[in-house]
Amino acid sequence: MSVIKEPSGTRRRRGHRAGRPTAALAARAAVAACALLTGCAAGPPGRAPDPDEVIKAATQRLTDACLIRQGLVPPRNGAGRPPGTDEERVGAALFGSGPAELSLTLPTGYVVRAHTDGCLAAAQQRLYGDQPGWFRASVVVNNLRPEADRSHRDLAEVRARHRTEIAAWERLRAHALTEATAVLENPPPKGNPPA
Repeated sequence: MSVIKEPSGTRRRRGHRAGRPTAALAARAAVAACALLTGCAAGPPGRAPDPDEVIKAATQRLTDACLIRQGLVPPRNGAGRPPGTDEERVGAALFGSGPAELSLTLPTGYVVRAHTDGCLAAAQQRLYGDQPGWFRASVVVNNLRPEADRSHRDLAEVRARHRTEIAAWERLRAHALTEATAVLENPPPKGNPPA
């Protein structure tokens, strides 16, 4: 997924090993998405579903289908891995491998990196229509508060400085919600990839 590099040059990984989320973290996300797909987290009847949850559920559906097409078993919370499962192979297929192709240095000095290969990147490309653009916009928007804290500025002032990134985030997220709804209504194929 992403590695955050502190300004001093040391790396910090929250729930990450070798730049990838731990199996437990990925599994928790998978279970949450599965609950959404089965409707148990849909909320009260007649209430519109949470857009974040719709996008998460579609991301899960796309990444599961991608892994299955590669002959891999998607990670599941608490289910344990089947005997003979290669966790590193699943991790590389899901999160990408090799050096991260995307990188952004934040005003706080942290460096965030992500892959453009792997099932997660493919799902983001499908949903957002611009995976590198989504990476840049979401990293900036998700770090506005730390930037405000570090620069001793009001959050409103920092948000004003990042109007372009916020607008891109809103546009890409709206695109993702439309695509996610389509994915959930028409699931992707799970069989073997075409030869």
